Amino acid sequence: MAKRSPILLSFLLALAVLEAAPDSPSFRNDVLPILSKAGCNSGPCHGALAGKNGFRLSLRGYDPVTDYFSLTREALGRRLVKMAPARSLILLKPTLTLPHGGGKRFDVDSPEYRVIADWIAAGAPAPKPGDPEIETIEVHPEKIVLQQPGDTVRISVRARFSDGSIREVTRQTKFSSTNEGVVEVGDRGLATAKGHGEGAVSVWYSSKVAFSRVTVPHERQLGPELFGQAPRNNWVDDLVLAKLGELRIPPSPLCDDNTFIRRVYLDTLGVLPNRQDLSRFLGDTRSDRRARLIDSVLDRPEYVDYWAYKWSDLLLVSSRKLEQAAMWSYYHWIRNGVAENRPWDRFIEELVTATGSNLENGAVNYWLIHQQPQEITENLSQAFLGISLTCARCHNHPLEKWTQDQYYGMANLVSRVRLKDGQAAGEVTLVPRPVGEVSHPRLGRPMPPQPLDGEALALDDPADRRRHLARWLVGSEHFARSLVNRVWAHFFGRGVVEPEDDLRATNPASNEALLSALTRDFMDHGHDVKRLIRTILNSATYQLSSTGVPANRDDEEYFSHHRSRRLPAEVVLDAMSQVTEVPEEFEGYPLGTRALQLPETQVESYFLDSFGRPPRLTSGADERKGDANVAQVLHLINGGTLNRKLRAEGGAVDRLLELELSAPELVERVYESALSRRPSQPEVARLVAALDLEQASREGVEDLFWAVLTSKEFLFTH
Repeated sequence: MAKRSPILLSFLLALAVLEAAPDSPSFRNDVLPILSKAGCNSGPCHGALAGKNGFRLSLRGYDPVTDYFSLTREALGRRLVKMAPARSLILLKPTLTLPHGGGKRFDVDSPEYRVIADWIAAGAPAPKPGDPEIETIEVHPEKIVLQQPGDTVRISVRARFSDGSIREVTRQTKFSSTNEGVVEVGDRGLATAKGHGEGAVSVWYSSKVAFSRVTVPHERQLGPELFGQAPRNNWVDDLVLAKLGELRIPPSPLCDDNTFIRRVYLDTLGVLPNRQDLSRFLGDTRSDRRARLIDSVLDRPEYVDYWAYKWSDLLLVSSRKLEQAAMWSYYHWIRNGVAENRPWDRFIEELVTATGSNLENGAVNYWLIHQQPQEITENLSQAFLGISLTCARCHNHPLEKWTQDQYYGMANLVSRVRLKDGQAAGEVTLVPRPVGEVSHPRLGRPMPPQPLDGEALALDDPADRRRHLARWLVGSEHFARSLVNRVWAHFFGRGVVEPEDDLRATNPASNEALLSALTRDFMDHGHDVKRLIRTILNSATYQLSSTGVPANRDDEEYFSHHRSRRLPAEVVLDAMSQVTEVPEEFEGYPLGTRALQLPETQVESYFLDSFGRPPRLTSGADERKGDANVAQVLHLINGGTLNRKLRAEGGAVDRLLELELSAPELVERVYESALSRRPSQPEVARLVAALDLEQASREGVEDLFWAVLTSKEFLFTH
């Protein structure tokens, strides 16, 4: 659509205002919500970038002025006929009086038809600067409990406007269900239970989004003593069990000690416990032995390796966009932050406000990876708030409350940065500058620099705007909530909000009380990441068995049992190297360097790529792939990585052969090193018979290692 002159638009709007009848329907607050509810300005229809059949509206009505022009002035004025509203295309098409590719959207005798017809008959008044603006919407009821499938409840919505008025807007509200297996909702707000569990009904009116949570408990009868007697180690368990009680989902029992030590080592350190670690822990008879183990694990150097690698994924450490010296400087800055247990708010504040040489201050390299204000705006929001702003670059967000104006206000907080080459190879210096703006593409002017829902700065303020952004960012509850959800997802295989980096209003938490309490505790204790991890590891919820009881096996959201999941690519490779006692060789790195000690993902490794190592192109959690595929299977069978380790001289195969162990002892040693447990007698018998281990040949021992190291039990946490 051609760009219109602002002067022409102002003139036409002034004419339309003069034509308006008193108390006529409002284009902004009455007509546009009807078009949005009918889907006329949605992406698949006229809200698409190119519109449909020559008619284009702004997505979800984000630009009322331009929409008004499209309806009243384009197509030779045929879309509106003021002297005969019923002849207007805007009424003939949606009622199928004339053919309409979008189908029937409302009836001739409907309230929607009458509102639009009355608006046209009143002279089609234009949106005015003084129109009341919507401030909030209220959903009633906010929390719903339906006892069984088939039960229904009516949801109503009210809107509050800037002039203090409150309006019933249920009919103009768009409803959708976040879990149609639990609840379905009609376009008039009638919610119907379809199955057991919990879901939410999202409501959208004008630019505002809210939701009503719907619970349909399972019909099974569970006595209160079941939850009263369930293991509780800290307050996390109280909140998890409260939710399970609401839904009548029983928790699994605690896992055994062998499972626990393997789980906590792999999840926290990325390594397996060795036989000495295992023996020491299993021989500890003290009641607090698990808490003691957690404390010792958090003090090990492998903890720094693992979490420096994890945050390097998030912060995109890579030589793809950085020189080697710059990449190492960036990695060391992250690693030092983990080693010091630097508070998360201070860690990110240093990143956002970084200045100086990128070789002396590794945080500066963040600004080399993301040099355009739009890229920085989108990455900051996604990585540290769990908010995707990308859609708002071109229009108001279709699934969230964020507007295009807010997007460019954020962009102007990071637009005044200058990068210049330094003296050394690969050195770049960052210097804040007093000028530099990003113009709003539709308005043709810069927006005042302003964080999302934060306080705006004056455009002529010469101070480094990034400091204002950093103060708002790290002081935001959303900032802490995002980090807490990421850490929880790491240990449980899914976030309290899932996906873990999608914290929009229309994607509610599976246990809001739990996530809110974790967030408050994290903020109250100085954004201490290690303390958060300790709290999670010590909870009985984390220590539950992965073997579900019959009544909770289908639960994927409420943490009634531990969720088995495949180990990350780097952890699998390091574990294979550890068990076979043959380190992986990475070109350019000393022999013995583990995959989790690599600073970046540009190091060549077919194994790591096949098993889902992220390329570090974006900070999205979906970059890391955890699904099994044929390439992985073929590589384990025929590839060089594992087979080379099994055939290598001086490895675990040679060492066990030199000990001249019996066949059962061989199986026991391999099980303890790879699976952190002893094999059962039937397992020993099957392996000895299948692999002909009585002769203890090299080929038989290699096959034993291969069988265990390619098993699901080895490749997964349990």
